[in-house]
Amino acid sequence: MGSSQIIFLILLFTVAFLYSSVGHGGASGYLALMGLFHFAPEVMKPAALIMNLVVSLLTFLQYSRTNPLNKKLFLLLIVGSVPAAFLGARIEIDAFVYKKILAVILIIPVLRLMGLFGKKSPEQKEFSPLPAVILGIVIGFFSGMIGIGGGIILSPVILFLGWADMKQTATISALFIFLNSASGLLGLVTKGVVIDPSIYLWVSIAVIGGIAGSWLGSKKFENAVLKKILGVVLLIASVKLLTEKNG
Repeated sequence: MGSSQIIFLILLFTVAFLYSSVGHGGASGYLALMGLFHFAPEVMKPAALIMNLVVSLLTFLQYSRTNPLNKKLFLLLIVGSVPAAFLGARIEIDAFVYKKILAVILIIPVLRLMGLFGKKSPEQKEFSPLPAVILGIVIGFFSGMIGIGGGIILSPVILFLGWADMKQTATISALFIFLNSASGLLGLVTKGVVIDPSIYLWVSIAVIGGIAGSWLGSKKFENAVLKKILGVVLLIASVKLLTEKNG
């Protein structure tokens, strides 16, 4: 195993740890790392979704022990997002265009990790069914198309609208990510996408990081320094993908 592979695995563990500590599966972080290490898009999407699938489930199980799921809000969000994620995953995107879209998406977790985005509303408000369903459909479709679970978009929106507090949002987002990742992966598989064999090692690393991060996160653990370091890594990945030339 070369030094670049070892560095990739260390960063992979860090991503899984930090994302799961705030209730996320980490697909955007996995995609950022794979972009930095020159993985092909056809490898990136299914690999990120599988790792997302495992880590988000572990995160949900950990958070749901102390933070009960808001079933009404969750069902409204998920009813349209799951089929939308499946349809979005089946859309073909040019590799060059895909990386540019991913670069823009990465700005969201960067801003959140830096504490500049995704802050909660001063007061909790009642949610309306129709906007919640529409929000789920839009995020689900876009998530399936890019290869993420949608938590990095859903969480800050829920907090901004005041539909749930921080811990409730983490629980909702984790299960939302799990189901959307499963649906998106199914959409890719029905297209005949081949899974890279290296995914088994990556999943193992992600699981270890996810278990540690979700356990500490559910206990109100925070590490601002590491979050900012990860934010810098994602920012570098975003800039790299944006400035990368076609071909």
